[in-house]
Amino acid sequence: MTWIDITVFVGYCVLIIGVGLWVSRDKEGHEKDSKDYFLASKALPWWAVGSSLIASNISAEQFIGMSGSGFAMGLAISSYEWMAAATLLIVGIFFLPIFLKKQIFTMPQFLEDRYDARVRTTMAVFWLLVYVFVNLTSVLYLGALTIHTVFPEVEMIWAIAALAIFAIVYSIYGGLMAVAWTDVVQVVFLVFGGVATTYLALELVGNGSAWDGMIQLREKAPEHFHMIFEKGKTMIPDGKGGTKDAYMDLPGLSVLIGGMWITNLSYWGCNQYITQRALAAKSLDEAQKGIIFAGFLKLLMPLIVVVPGIAAYVIVEREIGAGGDFTTAMTDATSGIIKSDKAYPALLNLLPSGLKGLAFAALAAAIVSSLASMANSTATIFTMDLYKNFINKNASEKALVSTGRIVTLVSFGIASIVAPALAVFDQAFQFIQEYTGFVSPGVFAIFFFGFFWKRTTANAALFAAMATIPLSVLLQKATDLPFIDRMGVVFLIIAAGMILISFLDPKGKDNPKGISLDGGLFHTSPGFNAGAVAIVGILAALYTVFW
Repeated sequence: MTWIDITVFVGYCVLIIGVGLWVSRDKEGHEKDSKDYFLASKALPWWAVGSSLIASNISAEQFIGMSGSGFAMGLAISSYEWMAAATLLIVGIFFLPIFLKKQIFTMPQFLEDRYDARVRTTMAVFWLLVYVFVNLTSVLYLGALTIHTVFPEVEMIWAIAALAIFAIVYSIYGGLMAVAWTDVVQVVFLVFGGVATTYLALELVGNGSAWDGMIQLREKAPEHFHMIFEKGKTMIPDGKGGTKDAYMDLPGLSVLIGGMWITNLSYWGCNQYITQRALAAKSLDEAQKGIIFAGFLKLLMPLIVVVPGIAAYVIVEREIGAGGDFTTAMTDATSGIIKSDKAYPALLNLLPSGLKGLAFAALAAAIVSSLASMANSTATIFTMDLYKNFINKNASEKALVSTGRIVTLVSFGIASIVAPALAVFDQAFQFIQEYTGFVSPGVFAIFFFGFFWKRTTANAALFAAMATIPLSVLLQKATDLPFIDRMGVVFLIIAAGMILISFLDPKGKDNPKGISLDGGLFHTSPGFNAGAVAIVGILAALYTVFW
């Protein structure tokens, strides 16, 4: 990186830290309370909600992981982004009205309100483990991998530490207020820096013309532009020098009508570090407008995070046998195998001066915004669901905020220690999806039946919470089903068990904790409806063109 790149990147860092500290300042005579720290004083407008949703979601796992999957299997991995846009509409219509009506801080808090304290505590522990050992850990690893690839002299452990410290510096004092408002700035860097990287990657493929580059992608890698895989028809690298069936990662129509709905609805509708932004909105209408804004941004994301991976594939194919610099940058020094997850970092090294700094800032924005969001939500759950309930029931507002800050530091410490272990995976994005998918079927079942079937009992919910991981592991060991299909099967088994348990419980018939769904609860504005129709239309066109 030249001095211009370094200036751009340092300017970004100063801007983010400055904005984070500025919005975190206390008004004269007011000390932060739990509502300020964990819900941004419930004052976020729609554009801040939508920006924060995307900044929290788009991270190294997309920039690095999805580009790696784009390199390996092509545009099909975009289903995670495009199906998310449709999922957001369902969340905005059916989930948010219930959450906001309940005036909750956390997802486990809703579960106690709907079921009982056992369910709340069990799921709080599950989420804490997933956030720290899967989400925070993977984002730190993938971000550090990028830094190490761009700057080989920077060891992975120091890169991990630098990312953790950066996220801590601007977020730990202000909590969600700092995270959400800096996310507005982060999204600007993320989108413009990401588009610039894609444009220049296409120019590299097209010998100076981005349009010719896109044409060449379609000509040189036609197999990379199909959304729906057939079993046994598409083989991709397995990261160990061999190949595997792409169908195992994205099993055909299950992407559209099967298990992917479970993982998406669980992630976007029942996930603390995502829904926490909507819970902090000024009103339901502002939250729903933010959902629509986020949906349109999700439609754009594959251009930023998948197309560069396909471009990297075409460049490597050109260099086969010639020993080009790009292929060398993507090759693991120890094993001699081309690593899919090195596609995006290798592209960064090819960018011209100035734009390299902007692209690196975009990547950093994606990484640290997600780290800050995950850590804040981890702190929220621990503080409000465990500390306040079991350790200090009479905790003051000051004690709650202090506990949140301590948990943030501890979470980063644990994740930083565990992160280097992820080096054994080729496509880290698939690792994240598979292992969060162990919990997703049970989580979605608990919320789905809790929302829409008043008879669902606490014992049924507890069964779902306790059964989801063992059933997922059992099916993983005993079958060769793709993990998306396994999630569907696990969900159906859990659903059947919940229905049976609820019917056998005489208390379920007149369950006082069941949710009353009156007709006006799911009302949406004309603006939301127009946006929803536009998103569905665009999705239909995309899947028609790239089927």
